Amino acid sequence: MAFRSHDLSVLAYANGFTLWHYRTGDSLPALLGGHTGLETNPYFAAADELLRPGDQIIVTLAEQSEPGLVNLVVKSVERSGAVSVGRL
Repeated sequence: MAFRSHDLSVLAYANGFTLWHYRTGDSLPALLGGHTGLETNPYFAAADELLRPGDQIIVTLAEQSEPGLVNLVVKSVERSGAVSVGRL
């Protein structure tokens, strides 16, 4: 699967910080870019104009054997559109 913008929503916003929620059937390694070996991950590139370094994303991994939650932080957003995220 790929990033789907309609599954990304704002939970809270204050002082330049945004707390997001994202629901996906994709695996955690796909979200983190571990499958590509790249430092920056193309997964969230479509949201590069929304996300800022320091933003947090609560991810619901819906299609796993058991649904789970993962907390991510946006590490960087490059001019090229690449977004780097990591686990909190």
